[in-house]
Amino acid sequence: MLPADYLKRLRQVEVRARVVSEQLMGGRLTSVFKGRGMDFADVREYVPGDDVRRIDWNVTARLRKPYIKRHIEERELVVMLLVDVSASGHFGTVDGPEAQAATKRELGAVLAGALAFSAVREGDRVGLITFTDRVERYVPPRKTRSHVTRLLHELLFSEIKSRGTSLTAPLNFLNNLFHRPALVFVISDFHDADEAKWTQALKATNQRHEVVALRLLDPREAQLPDVGVVLVQDAETGEVREMDTSDPQIRAAYAQAAEDRSTKLRAVCRAGGIPDLTVRLDEAWPQRVQRFLDAAARRRVA
Repeated sequence: MLPADYLKRLRQVEVRARVVSEQLMGGRLTSVFKGRGMDFADVREYVPGDDVRRIDWNVTARLRKPYIKRHIEERELVVMLLVDVSASGHFGTVDGPEAQAATKRELGAVLAGALAFSAVREGDRVGLITFTDRVERYVPPRKTRSHVTRLLHELLFSEIKSRGTSLTAPLNFLNNLFHRPALVFVISDFHDADEAKWTQALKATNQRHEVVALRLLDPREAQLPDVGVVLVQDAETGEVREMDTSDPQIRAAYAQAAEDRSTKLRAVCRAGGIPDLTVRLDEAWPQRVQRFLDAAARRRVA
């Protein structure tokens, strides 16, 4: 059932995503991609200064003059957004002017929308896979602005069939569906307990596609406030526990566990050659994403 303020909320997220895309992220998607494939066009005679690696030796031997291959770049890029819509995405504790969104799910929608607007503005197709511990929705790639509005609707308002998280499910779905390379953004809080499976799936996907990992984080997931004895519930499993947040050792252990999760994700991405960035609900992110994509492009070229 859609909320009463459906159109207002959709419009707010759409406008913010469009502004971020137009002001800060134009052209970044193309630069981070490894290469859009090259189609053979024809050959021409070699001139000094040409790249000798492009010499067509068969034509050169036949005509007894050096000739090089000419290619044209494929213009169309497919951008796939793999966005986590599991129950943990409804978490959000940041209020006031520093709040980037009400929840992690809304932050993921704005971020995905900005990437999608950037893609269609470049004439590229963008598609969506939303997931929990299964694939919830698949929207085939298209390249219109109205299509981006549909993606935002799916991200904000689609009801989910499950509550858990499995990164393996959408990655395997993508690999079975797309045989040509795509630029893949995985937008998630990465709360997947089956570490061995999802890390293997992430690395395997990056062998075929260009994967970028964007982790969503609420500050309360990194630091526990001192508010006395509280009951906390796991949004995905429903498990309830009592926790004494006034105990410094408990807060320290909580912070260390959070840091260990972050370190693990960074290590997995580094080992697989996957650019990764944490986007927080309490920190301005557009310029950080801009710098991140620029740095990813420089690493690729280096």
